[in-house]
Amino acid sequence: MLEAQGWDIVAAGEHVSFNLPVPNTFVSLAAAAATTTRVQLMSTMTLLPLYPAGLAAKMAAALDNVSGGRLLFGVGLGGENPNEFAACAVPVRQRGSRMDESLKVIRALWSGEPESFDGRYYSFEGVQITPTPLQRPGPPIWVAGRQDAAMRRAAAHGDGWMPYMYSPEMLAVSLDTINSYRERPKPVQAGVYLWSCVHEDRATAVEYAEESLGDTYKQSFSSMVDTYLAVGEVDDVVRRTMEYIEAGARTVIFRGAAPTSYAAQNLQMLATEVLPRLRAALGTSQELVRG
Repeated sequence: MLEAQGWDIVAAGEHVSFNLPVPNTFVSLAAAAATTTRVQLMSTMTLLPLYPAGLAAKMAAALDNVSGGRLLFGVGLGGENPNEFAACAVPVRQRGSRMDESLKVIRALWSGEPESFDGRYYSFEGVQITPTPLQRPGPPIWVAGRQDAAMRRAAAHGDGWMPYMYSPEMLAVSLDTINSYRERPKPVQAGVYLWSCVHEDRATAVEYAEESLGDTYKQSFSSMVDTYLAVGEVDDVVRRTMEYIEAGARTVIFRGAAPTSYAAQNLQMLATEVLPRLRAALGTSQELVRG
């Protein structure tokens, strides 16, 4: 269905423990790989500190192989739910340093050659992971976050930057900041994880978005809809999405912000009403995707 609707990427997130049922991104994307042929598959986001680095490298490489080289490896820090860190025996306060080291280990192990590493959390000699990812030197790594440390992480290790609950103005500033930190020759690509609800009545769309996100995060979103979301009638969602694109986003993950009873219709309207308008405005150079 998603490929027929014209989406470029299927995205899936994860939590070990959360306010509501959430799947595992590797399992979800493996299932998606089996039922699709064209779309790319993006983890939004793999909570990397919760995984042993070697295991994450192996699972990402395996998923890239089983999908025919379609993985976009999005990684996030997590931490909003300390219980899932406790369940994985990972101290929350170590999540940043663990993630930084894990990204170094993963890049090394994706080489397919026997690799050695000596760090704070990982120390090994002559470890080789095969098969390597089909994409060489590995799947693009997209880094999530909002803080300066995340921007430095994206500059040091990432191919892309994918914040959420972000305004267009914040995106433009953070992209400049990231590329000022960048020491690698290729600039970081910008994206945005954009909670969205489209309805023929703007007030209903706002109500649905506030209800959906309130249930998800157990807090009020009444003051955040206009700042961080793309919500309203078709014109509203198109206009808001274009603001992110003008701020530098080259990949947009549309994540439905709607109750279950309206989720399928919301996705259908995004695909049939919003997506064609954006494609007409942008041509074929822009990736427009769903979460």
